[in-house]
Amino acid sequence: MKAKTVLRREAADNDVENAFDHYLEEAGARVAVDFADALEKAYRHIGRTPATGSPRFAHLLEVPGLRSWPVTRFPYLVFYFERDDHVDVWRVMHVRRDIPGWMHED
Repeated sequence: MKAKTVLRREAADNDVENAFDHYLEEAGARVAVDFADALEKAYRHIGRTPATGSPRFAHLLEVPGLRSWPVTRFPYLVFYFERDDHVDVWRVMHVRRDIPGWMHED
């Protein structure tokens, strides 16, 4: 099966930029690059097999179709929706963030 294109919303790109900057400032370039690499791996995974993401937050937040996938070795989740022809990444959030709160922001 052909992988779906992963499209990121502006909010997701902003989340990633903030996380990258944090790692760069607090832990150095190597950790920041490792985060970016792990995130790209997560994007590739959800592009190939979007149905494997957890629907936990879809149930908790009553948002049908919302899925999440962890960023390996980093405390971040990629939140996305599978569409017919692509994967729509909404946010990339730290696991300690007020996840229900961001739903009210968007």
